[in-house]
Amino acid sequence: MTALLKKLVTSQAGFSALVLRIPVGIIFIAHGAQKLFGAFGGYGLEGTGQWMESIGLAPGFIMALLAGSAEFFGGLFLLLGLLTRPAAMALAGTMVVAIFSVHFANGLFMANNGYEFGLALLAASVSLGFSGAGKVAIDNLISDKLS
Repeated sequence: MTALLKKLVTSQAGFSALVLRIPVGIIFIAHGAQKLFGAFGGYGLEGTGQWMESIGLAPGFIMALLAGSAEFFGGLFLLLGLLTRPAAMALAGTMVVAIFSVHFANGLFMANNGYEFGLALLAASVSLGFSGAGKVAIDNLISDKLS
């Protein structure tokens, strides 16, 4: 178990992963807060759940809770560099669902509610899933403790 945790938190990515983690983490936190808490003009769990139910993601409330939690807490973990790889992969999965259930039929461009933004977040999440946290991360403290 310790060996697996060590692999999950060890990263040689340097500052490039930090530069990616910060804005991507902030974006995911904000989108998760919209779904969970109705912050930043969002609809909260009830409203988001009703909308998710209307597009076939049922039960809507549970789907909103799952998506909002993945985005909010996954984004927070990215920002902190805490369990970066698992958080990034959970976020990547969330983006795959968002792309194909909401945006794909609208084409690439955001102007038409397309998938370009979701694709960019998916790519950033997958990249962090491979690279790990890089510099200035709680993962590094955990890794040091496990050594």
